[in-house]
Amino acid sequence: MKISFFGAAREVTGSCFLFEANDSNGVPKKILIDCGMFQGEKFAEEKNREAFAFDPKSLDAVFVTHAHLDHTGRLPKLLHDGYSGSFRMTVPTCALTRIVLEDAYHIMEENARRSGEEVFYTFEDVKAVYDNCLGLGFHEQVEVAPGISVMFHDAGHILGSAYISIEAEGKRVVFSGDIGNDDVPILAPTEAVSKADVLVCESTYGHRVHENPQERTSLLRQQLSETLKSGGTLLIPSFSVERTQELLYELNNILLHDIKSNLPIFLDSPMAIRATEMYRHFKTFLQFEASIFSDPDRDFFSFPNLRETISADESKFINVVHPPKIIIAGSGMMTGGRVMHHLIRVLPDKNSTVLIIGYQAKGSLGRRIYEGAKQVKIFGQQLLVEAQVKAIGAFSAHGDQNKLTRWVQPEDGKLPKIFLVHGDPEVQDIFATHLRHELQAEVLVPEPGESFEV
Repeated sequence: MKISFFGAAREVTGSCFLFEANDSNGVPKKILIDCGMFQGEKFAEEKNREAFAFDPKSLDAVFVTHAHLDHTGRLPKLLHDGYSGSFRMTVPTCALTRIVLEDAYHIMEENARRSGEEVFYTFEDVKAVYDNCLGLGFHEQVEVAPGISVMFHDAGHILGSAYISIEAEGKRVVFSGDIGNDDVPILAPTEAVSKADVLVCESTYGHRVHENPQERTSLLRQQLSETLKSGGTLLIPSFSVERTQELLYELNNILLHDIKSNLPIFLDSPMAIRATEMYRHFKTFLQFEASIFSDPDRDFFSFPNLRETISADESKFINVVHPPKIIIAGSGMMTGGRVMHHLIRVLPDKNSTVLIIGYQAKGSLGRRIYEGAKQVKIFGQQLLVEAQVKAIGAFSAHGDQNKLTRWVQPEDGKLPKIFLVHGDPEVQDIFATHLRHELQAEVLVPEPGESFEV
């Protein structure tokens, strides 16, 4: 049995793991877990264009943990390069993946026009992905081959997100995907791992502890109050899937119960608007506080102050609305999308604020702004960063050090061999040391392309 790490190794993005085992007849089988896009300073950088380190034609199955682009973004390339099978994921993930991939393709096309490069797969490949999606339920066991079975378990990260367990050769191997934060107001808690011999675990925030939910709400409420007082713009770059929906839920509660204001809030992201419709459609997969159902409209993502801007003309109209105002726009890492146009107006304004509520990959514009850059370039234009830059870590959809430490301890009491992935190198080193010290666990941190017999 072997696991090879072809993405999210010593970095956060590009999740792609190849699992190899013999079935009960001794026939070798290959299962791919996720095939995500590498993300950073350049959206369609060379790593995404490179040939796979394995032959896509040789794969027996592909399983997808959740819809985020760093886990799905190269699925079309798999088909383009010869894979001819299906993609197994939960039913909500099928729906969200379509939205994510279509949006990503349009952004790639836009970036390709600016850079003069070609996109590395076609829109037909994108459509072929969702044409070949097989939606599964949590705890639905799938036999890939005799003696090899796979199951999805609720990861509590975004709508439909899962971690994956594989039973093969008498062992149980678990792939975390992304593990959700504690006390997410709209998602069920992450399922505990019952048992595992090997556990591949994400480590995005393995070095820190998030604010608690009450502090998160308090910080957001405070930021709304400061925006009203300063008369500026509050720009929130937000990931379209999960972060936006959780943010809308919190804003709804604050404006309904705490701050009585007609402060206009613009959701300026067609992808986020489409994703929010999916959250409404799959609301039986969500979990809410009972009080939300006492709202006059009984809509957990909508309130009178909110204006959704689908078209380009509607988006441009935001510019003529005098502040104070709030704008929620993608992309969350500020690597493309409508947020780029808003940054041009907001960053030089001392009365305005950029509020970061999600992970910013190394090399991304968002990371440079978060780390205190005094000047940035957007669309060839040099901009001084005069606006305030603030962050609320507890809005992250990723579990922190405490959450991950609990999750890697199976209920049967037997510690698995742990491989850390999906984290910056310095974060992984801190988390690996923490786990070795706290749990006396065997912890390995794979390098890109490295393989291990397990």
